[in-house]
Amino acid sequence: EDKIMKSISQKILNDENIDRGNWTNKREYMLSMIGYAVVLGNVWRFPYLAYKNGGGAFLIPYFIMLIVAGIPLFFLESSFGQFCSQGPVNVWRALPIFQGVGVTMVLVSTLVAIYYNVIIAYSLYYMFASFQSPLPWSDCFYWSNSNCSLTPRGTLCNVTRASNWSVPVLTANMTLWENGTCPEGNISIPVQSPSEQYWDLVALQRFSSLDETGPVVWHLALCLLLGWLLIAAALYKGIKSSGKVVYFTSTFPYVVLLILLIRGVTLEGARDGIEFYIGSQSNLAKLCEAEVWRDAAIHIFYSLSIAWGGVTALSSYNKFHNNVFKDALIVCLTNCGTSVFAGFAIFSILGHMAHVYGKPVSEVCVCVGFGLAFIAYPDALSKLPISPLWSILFFFMLLTLGLDSQFAGIEVISTCLQDAFPENFKSKNSIVYVAPCAILFLLGLPCVTQAGIYWVTLIDQFCAGFVLLIAALLELIGVFYIYGGNRFIKDIEMMIGTRSSLFWLWWRACWFFISPAIIIVILVWSLLTFSPPSYGTVQYPAWGVALGWCMIAFCLIWIPLIAVWKIHTSQGNPWQRLCAVCSPVESWGPYLEVHHGERYADGRRYYRKNSVHLQDNNVYIIPNNLTRL
Repeated sequence: EDKIMKSISQKILNDENIDRGNWTNKREYMLSMIGYAVVLGNVWRFPYLAYKNGGGAFLIPYFIMLIVAGIPLFFLESSFGQFCSQGPVNVWRALPIFQGVGVTMVLVSTLVAIYYNVIIAYSLYYMFASFQSPLPWSDCFYWSNSNCSLTPRGTLCNVTRASNWSVPVLTANMTLWENGTCPEGNISIPVQSPSEQYWDLVALQRFSSLDETGPVVWHLALCLLLGWLLIAAALYKGIKSSGKVVYFTSTFPYVVLLILLIRGVTLEGARDGIEFYIGSQSNLAKLCEAEVWRDAAIHIFYSLSIAWGGVTALSSYNKFHNNVFKDALIVCLTNCGTSVFAGFAIFSILGHMAHVYGKPVSEVCVCVGFGLAFIAYPDALSKLPISPLWSILFFFMLLTLGLDSQFAGIEVISTCLQDAFPENFKSKNSIVYVAPCAILFLLGLPCVTQAGIYWVTLIDQFCAGFVLLIAALLELIGVFYIYGGNRFIKDIEMMIGTRSSLFWLWWRACWFFISPAIIIVILVWSLLTFSPPSYGTVQYPAWGVALGWCMIAFCLIWIPLIAVWKIHTSQGNPWQRLCAVCSPVESWGPYLEVHHGERYADGRRYYRKNSVHLQDNNVYIIPNNLTRL
C-alpha cells in the first residue's frame, strides 16, 4: 500500500490533470513535438526543392511562407488543443457544426499512418542490408540484369522501350554497335545504376503496374511488423512512455546529420555540391517564377504537419498555463533549420558522388522522395570508405525520423478514442494504443506486396494533399469567422497572459486574411494543375485514380454529414438550430474548473469531478477512485 500511495502521490505531483494526464515535463513535450514536425521530408524533399528552385534563392520564399502561413497555423492548432485539453475531434465543442473537420483529420492521420510505416519498413530493410561489405547495391551483383551498369554505355542502336518498366530497357544490335554504325543514327540511352536495380528488383520486387498485385514481399512484411512492434512498445503507456523514447529518437537524427556533414565536407567535390545547393550557383531569377513560391508554401504546410490533428493532440496534454506561443515559435524554427541543415549533409556527399562520376552536380540523380532516400544517397554512400557504417547510420536516422512521426499519428487516434469514450478506455490505456497498431499493420500489408510502392504513392499523393488544404481552410474559417477571432485571442490570453493589441495585430492579419488566402491559392492552383499520379513512367490505371478520389471523398464526406446530423438533432426552428450548432456547447472551455475564470465560470460548464488542481502549498487531494482506502 505504501508503494501504491507513493506512486499516486508522484502522479499527482506531476499531473495537473489527473483524468487525462500531462507530459512529465516540458522537455518531453518539446522533443515529441519537434519529432512530429521534423519528418522524412525535411531530409529528402527540402534539398530537392532547393536544388530545383534556385538553390539558396529558395530560402527567401521558404522563410516568408513560414512566417505568414506556417507559424500562424501551428500556433492556432497548439493553442486550440491546450486550451480545452481535448483531441482534434472534441476541440470542436467550440463549434459543433465543424466537428466533421476533426474527424477528417483523424481519418487522414490513420490513412497516412498505414503507408508511413511502410517507409519505416524500407528503412529497416536497408539498415539490415547494410550489415555487409561491400554494400549489396555497390555493384551489379547476381541479382542484377543486363541493364545494370556502373557507368553509361555510350551510344546504342535499334533501341526498344519496354512498356512495363519505369526506365528504358535496352535491346541493341551488338554487331552494328561493334562496327560503330547505326542505320537510324545514334541514340544515347540511360542505364540503371546498381542502387536503382537493387531498389526495384530486390527491395521492392516491383511488378509492372498497379493492376498486378502479386504476393506479399515477406522481408518487407517482417520489417513492417517490426516497425509496428517498436511503435506499440514505445506507446504502451501513452505519453508517459513515448515521452521517454523521444529523448533518443528526436535527438539522434541531429547527431547523424552532423556526422554525415563532417564526413561529407572532407570529401573531394563536396564544395561543388554545397555551392550547387546554397552557394555561388544560386539563381535569384527563380524568385520571379510563381511555382517557386507555391513549392515553398506547400513544403512549409506539410513539413509542419498542419491539419493532421497531431499538433492538437500532443498539445492537449500540456498544463493550462504553458507558454504555447513560445513553444510554437521554437518548434517551427527548429523544423525549418533542420531542413536547411540536412541540405548541407545531403549535397556535400552528392557533390563527392558527382566528382567520382566526373559529372556536374546537376546531372547526378537528385530525385525527390524515394529516389533520393533509397537510390541516389545509398549510391553515394557506397562510394565512401567504410561505406557500411555510413549506410547504417543514415538508415537508422530515417528510422528514428519515421518513428517520431508515427508516435504522434497513433496518439491522434488514441486521444480521440479516450476523449470520446473516457469511461471505457480510462483503465485500458495500453489497449487503446496497441490495438490500432495491430489493425494498421494488417491494413498495411497490401503496401508490401509486389505492387506495394504504387499503393504507397497513391495514398501519399491523394490523402496528403487536397484533404489537408481543405481541413486547414475550414479550421481557419470556423475559428476566426464563426467562433470569433477576438474570443479565441481572449482564450489564448487566459493561458499565456494578456498581450498588447500591437502584438495581436500581426496574428489577426494572418489568421483572418493572409493564411486563408495562401491556402485558397494553393488549393485552386493544385486543382487546376492536377495530373494523374504516376510512379516514374508507370501511369496509374483509371480505377486507381478513381480510388484515390474515393479516398478523398471518404475523408471529407464526414464534414457535411456531421454538420447535417448536428443541425437535425438540435432543438427549435431551422434558424435556431443553425445558431445552436454555430455556438459553443456548455461543456466547452478549460478542462479543469479552476481554470474557468470569469469568462467560463457561469455555472453552465461541465464539472470534472476527478480533476485535481495543484496549489502552491503541500496539500493534495486524492480522488476516491484512485485508492482502496
